[in-house]
Amino acid sequence: MNVNSRSHSGNRAKRKYKTEIRQEQIARAALGLIAKHGLSELNITALANEVGVVPSAIYRHYQHKDAVLEAVLGLISKSLLANVKAVREEISDSFERLHLLLQRHVRLIRHHAGIPRVVFSEQIFAGNARRRRQIHGIISSYLREIARIMAEGQKAGDLRTDVSADSAAVMFLGLVQPAIILWLMSNQTFDVAGHAERAWRVFREMLETKPAFQIHTRFNQMKNSK
Repeated sequence: MNVNSRSHSGNRAKRKYKTEIRQEQIARAALGLIAKHGLSELNITALANEVGVVPSAIYRHYQHKDAVLEAVLGLISKSLLANVKAVREEISDSFERLHLLLQRHVRLIRHHAGIPRVVFSEQIFAGNARRRRQIHGIISSYLREIARIMAEGQKAGDLRTDVSADSAAVMFLGLVQPAIILWLMSNQTFDVAGHAERAWRVFREMLETKPAFQIHTRFNQMKNSK
């Protein structure tokens, strides 16, 4: 192999890597702007100021605002799935995986308040079928991964098998989504992390193979039948 050819290939890889790093930096800056000012205030000039470059430097990577928003959605998807991968690598128990994933989810949102502002905003996909499908795909992929952890717990005998793993995954996400809206509406004063922990205890008890509330119910039924 020609040495010069190998050198050119290496240089291309380095340039590609630097481009990807810069694009992610811009997407993160856009997410920060959305968190502070909302979607309506996001524009190329404001984004350039946030990154500390001239607008032409942004256009070098993204032709328009819509392209930036698609990159933001890609970053959100990457972050959610990275959390799933992390809990899989850290813990083997399904319940503990779910608990850690819930904590990571709350931490991600608290550190990046722009995420719910993007995902919950009709403004971002109104009249844009492609972006609507993109958001739907992000949430669906995340739910599939959660459902997979649920199904593994069912197979191991830890989670009730009379509950659909897909339905349980939606319920899991529902532990924090309303709380996150309250957190946003209260100017981030609502204790979303505390709520998540309390909700988690109820959720776990409900899905355990022998949840406490079933034992109490059975006990009361036996007592009343006497």
